[in-house]
Amino acid sequence: MVTGAGRGIGKAIALLLARSGCRLVLTARSDDQLREVQQEIHRAGGEAICLAADLTRDDDLHRLAGDCLRQWGRVDMLINNAGWGKRASVADAALQDWDQTLRLNLRAPMILTKALVPAMIERRAGAVINIGSVSGKAGEANGSAYSASKFGLIGFTQSLYEEVRELGIKVAVILPGFVDTPLIPPNRRLDRGKMIGADDVADAVLYVLTSRSSCCPVEIILRPQQTPYR
Repeated sequence: MVTGAGRGIGKAIALLLARSGCRLVLTARSDDQLREVQQEIHRAGGEAICLAADLTRDDDLHRLAGDCLRQWGRVDMLINNAGWGKRASVADAALQDWDQTLRLNLRAPMILTKALVPAMIERRAGAVINIGSVSGKAGEANGSAYSASKFGLIGFTQSLYEEVRELGIKVAVILPGFVDTPLIPPNRRLDRGKMIGADDVADAVLYVLTSRSSCCPVEIILRPQQTPYR
């Protein structure tokens, strides 16, 4: 399962995993975007189903996990990619924006993992990969809720890893810097040509999934080779 699979990093991850032979469960809020990704996968000979959901809503999260298990019986790999953030100072931020950021970036991965990891534990195999951010390592002005959610995601990843590491389940968090996706609005101070590509993040996901059973890349930081600041 790949969350936020309709565009950007999630789309790149879904396409790469499909090319690698995985059957995909694609989820995001926009059914139209999911269908486009699904069609691209089908044209390449892959297999994918679309389950649109608003991951900020608990009932949608539980329905998503239940529908997936009913259709395919299990999820071998969960890629928690969906994320959002709105820049504002602590003094000026709207509480509803904080709530949405924390629900999507932290609560949703936790709930989906709780719903899907028991079957991995039973099979003693599987993987949970969370897409974080370097903002989870160092906070910055006007990004308090986003940084808080990503700091929390790192802590959740570390705790989950300690719980399931002896059961053959890989758990990792990938922390990109600037990635050229729609999440970053146009900015004259940034050179998008020097940002990380969505495919770079997808490659890191595949690296975790194909790593030897004797090791687990628990945390991967991806930074642009050259600074994107002009």
